[in-house]
Amino acid sequence: MTESDRPVTAPRGTTLSTEQLAQVFRLLKGADGVELKLSVSDADRRSAVAALDIDALDAQVRQVAFLDTPDLMLDARGVVVRVRRVQRKSADSIIKLRPLDPSDVPKQVRTSAAFSIEVDAMPGGFVCSGTMKATLDDAEARAALRHARPLRRLFTKEQRDLFAAHAPAGVDLDELSVLGPINVLKLKFAPEGFSRRMVAELWFYPDGSRTLELSTKCLPTEAFETAAATRDFLAARGIDLTAEQQTKTRAALELFAAGLREAEPTTPDTEE
Repeated sequence: MTESDRPVTAPRGTTLSTEQLAQVFRLLKGADGVELKLSVSDADRRSAVAALDIDALDAQVRQVAFLDTPDLMLDARGVVVRVRRVQRKSADSIIKLRPLDPSDVPKQVRTSAAFSIEVDAMPGGFVCSGTMKATLDDAEARAALRHARPLRRLFTKEQRDLFAAHAPAGVDLDELSVLGPINVLKLKFAPEGFSRRMVAELWFYPDGSRTLELSTKCLPTEAFETAAATRDFLAARGIDLTAEQQTKTRAALELFAAGLREAEPTTPDTEE
């Protein structure tokens, strides 16, 4: 994991420090929402699905593709470029900045209806990000990901301007590599005994590994109360809250980028 998307964390099994809690409070004041996340290890996936009575047949099929250079230059700068196709729905694209300090966001960007700031929290850690999102025609998204359309057409002028302001010099949208797509099953459900709706996402990686993420969203003013209630609910159902946490994006970027680098032709050494 690079510094760009590494959450602020406390050592496993400990709570956040006073300084970290102060940082959380400050970030929450500038955020639009909070998403509480938990990665479930593949070894515990079946038991977690059973404990929450999740029915996989209710899930929606999605495809997610990231755009970056083979050496992940955007990721290193904290810029995430993503295109998502959704079964029987419109596609969408995002430009995400992570980590982000809300106080650093220019007013023109912050007041855009397409831009939002969210704090993601997981056991022992948190990270703040800003996302500019646009809805896409699915056929257009599919064509661009198959290199039949310029990639820049997947993004609005606002998104392109945000990209240009934060991407490394010389990195152009049309020249980015498509990392993916990766298949995802997403299910929104209302578990018995819990007052909030939850989301389960199962990501299928090209090496055969999988990541199950459980999440729920709330307003910034509800963050600590919702976090405590979610923790108690999941723990009561035997779901391990101490497992190592990983970001879905991080795993996908590393796997697909490694595949791109392996596929690049090498120039044979020549003797003089």
